Amino acid sequence: MKTRSYIFFFLSLIAFSACKKNSSTDTSSTTPTPTVDYTIQMAPTNSNYNLEQAMSDNGQLMTIAFSGLAFITGNEGGDTFFPPGKVADYFGFQYMRDVDLAGYGHNTQFLTRAANNVLKILNTAQKTKLVALAKQQVPLYVQYAYNRLPLMNSFRRNLNTSTIPSGATGLSRDRILAYSSSLYKIDADLSYNRAVMMGEIVQSLTTDQKNYLANMKFNDFNTWPDVSEDTSIKVGMTNNEYVAVMTYASEFFSWYKGGINADIYFCPERHGTYFGGFFLKDYPAMNNPNYFIPLDQTGECGKAFINALNTDQQALINSIIPEQKVLLTELAQVRESICKEMRKAMNGSTLDKTSIYQLIARYGELDGSMSALYAIRFGAVNKTLTTAQMATLRAIRNLDVVPNGAFRFATAVAMPTLPNTDYLFGLGTIPTDAGNSIAPSGFEN
Repeated sequence: MKTRSYIFFFLSLIAFSACKKNSSTDTSSTTPTPTVDYTIQMAPTNSNYNLEQAMSDNGQLMTIAFSGLAFITGNEGGDTFFPPGKVADYFGFQYMRDVDLAGYGHNTQFLTRAANNVLKILNTAQKTKLVALAKQQVPLYVQYAYNRLPLMNSFRRNLNTSTIPSGATGLSRDRILAYSSSLYKIDADLSYNRAVMMGEIVQSLTTDQKNYLANMKFNDFNTWPDVSEDTSIKVGMTNNEYVAVMTYASEFFSWYKGGINADIYFCPERHGTYFGGFFLKDYPAMNNPNYFIPLDQTGECGKAFINALNTDQQALINSIIPEQKVLLTELAQVRESICKEMRKAMNGSTLDKTSIYQLIARYGELDGSMSALYAIRFGAVNKTLTTAQMATLRAIRNLDVVPNGAFRFATAVAMPTLPNTDYLFGLGTIPTDAGNSIAPSGFEN
């Protein structure tokens, strides 16, 4: 399938804008003494988007059901599609998307415009920090994307009895948990160093820079000037590095203008991201800047999926909700602790690196445990589906595109050769590099 990264596409749209290019603002006015404690700053609230809604039984059930639909009717290539903004996502950007008053939060222009405004006002030294971190972290992004693949491979093997390895009856939830904790070590590296870098920039903001950002409302895309892309920053950078810079710039805005409530927030689809739901939802938006992802798609398709199942199959899905509740509750508590500690960087405080890494490792365990539960239940449902039920599910999916290969986040790549994943079914021993192995040559291109 000939598909470019949808993120790179919508970032590149601005390069063809007819707007006159704005040069960077390098102000020299003195930075005033901070008058705000960023650790307690709050973003504008919205009753429709909060943790209570995201963690509600219905919100979780519809999201899990949508993932089940995508997984059972999809393929391994679709499973691998994953927006990079879901990694190291403790900076309020998802909340900013969801509460945008202008309705552009899920349009492809959203990230680009936020990032372009930040890059417009940052001085050379500040932008150098963004670029330096991008060059340092792009290999980590590649490593993270690659290490998701063995999990997805094991989950898909569990869908059918014939692909479960001899000597095993199904996935080992404990092994999945351990693998996910190791994977999230990469998330911790990305998150911690990003917080440190962005905190340094906040501390160096000038009065003019703060005044510019003050005129841009956190929750209103229409207050963000439509500025052209700073093409000079691309010099000497790879496409992956440029995408990272744009990600950092957009998240700098959401972090600085948002608040602890925005950072803690997650959408219902934030966890258990190995089942192809993002491909099913986001594919129509790829290469289409005018496409708005339907806000009711997850709920409507999730409901239709459950309705297509028989009573026993429905019970397998419905019972996930009470079983995961204790995990989801702890996950939200851990996330709050992570976000509170990292916000200290904007006040100029030294972060407790050990605590952040330990918390994110636990976050990974909890996500892994929930993901394994989903995979086990999806497999149990799939093994009992009739031909007629499968035809109904494919009609609900309503997307015939089948990826040929894999995705490194949202960029199409060849499916790499993966290590044997029998150990995720409880067989043998866990490799020492499980969850943080080095990606094979070629996967980064």
